[in-house]
Amino acid sequence: QGLRDFGYIDGQNIKLVNTFANEQYERFNSNAGELARSNVDIIVAVTLPAALAAQRATKTIPVVFILVPDPVAAKLVDSLARPGGNITGLSQLAVDLLAKRLEILKETVSGLSQVALLINPSDQDTARRTVEQIKAAADHLNLIVQPIEARGSEQLEQAFSVIGQDKINGMIVQPDGLFFNARARIAELALMRGLPTMVFNSSMVEAGGLMTYAPSSLAIFRRAGTYVDKILKGTKPVDLPVELPTRFELVINLKTAKTLGLTIPPSLLSQRDKVIE
Repeated sequence: QGLRDFGYIDGQNIKLVNTFANEQYERFNSNAGELARSNVDIIVAVTLPAALAAQRATKTIPVVFILVPDPVAAKLVDSLARPGGNITGLSQLAVDLLAKRLEILKETVSGLSQVALLINPSDQDTARRTVEQIKAAADHLNLIVQPIEARGSEQLEQAFSVIGQDKINGMIVQPDGLFFNARARIAELALMRGLPTMVFNSSMVEAGGLMTYAPSSLAIFRRAGTYVDKILKGTKPVDLPVELPTRFELVINLKTAKTLGLTIPPSLLSQRDKVIE
């Protein structure tokens, strides 16, 4: 849609070559290498592992990343204002929003005391920053946070069985492609254990997660079309600052809340951007 806004139609005046790694990290590398060898005009890299793979694959082909939590910390760019090199894009500030998400979850769940944090340790840097930030926020809210790891979808059942052994009464899900792909299963496992979940985008709420506070992923993807258009018209990535989201959505699944026996506080309902009945 973002490309169509500028008159690009797949198969007519532009060709889109799609690759999918299914969160298998070596496939990110092989996919990026294949695209670089085929000498595409631009690589659009979705999520941090894809962006890092593209960075390793080429120093000359322009790369536009999408949904990268902290591109400076990940050393994708020199700074937000002056990215440097051949890479720029759009961040969704995923790690920075954790404190706000934890605060909203506590407001929603009466008696919240222990929170599971579902993380993917395959992305070590993001997982570490996620744990650090949420534990700092939890200290201020008098909450205990228990990191729970899953490296693949086949490990989700084990992760939730660990949660069932502790007195955990809420969950926050780390922004990660693995968990997005497994969103329906995560929602199902959480409901089986009566566990309210704070997820990281509205698609996960539509799949059965309780709620999210996040920028619109659809808006970010569409906005990426602007970056592609500018680069195709001659602008260099170094001259395109990394863009941060300016609007955030509170999305609540009332069906899930009812199943969990939760009453959403009126103060939150009045702030919500979207509810799922």
